[in-house]
Amino acid sequence: MNSNSNRPQKVARELQRHIAEIIRSKGMAAYDGAMVTVSEVRVSPDLSFAKVFVSIFPSEKSGKVMEMLEAQTRQIRGELGRIVAKQLRIVPEIAFTLDTSLDYAEHIDQLLKNS
Repeated sequence: MNSNSNRPQKVARELQRHIAEIIRSKGMAAYDGAMVTVSEVRVSPDLSFAKVFVSIFPSEKSGKVMEMLEAQTRQIRGELGRIVAKQLRIVPEIAFTLDTSLDYAEHIDQLLKNS
């Protein structure tokens, strides 16, 4: 068993925690009053890339908030770099992806209520 096999998961959990904190510290006002939650982070095996899944409430604002996050990607990665510089040799490139599982659950809920 390779001791590095769970390193990407450990790194992903750390990144999730730190990115969530960076976003939270900006406040809801920075995201048009929307609540942004980092629901998951997936890291490539070589730790060079991180896909950051975010859920946005209310979901009507998700398009605008995703644009804001994409515009801030470099700045957020820079802040992340200052936090994880001691643990990681390279700060992974980050890409924000909308997590639609909440919308899906809401949709199922509505279908069940209407049946």
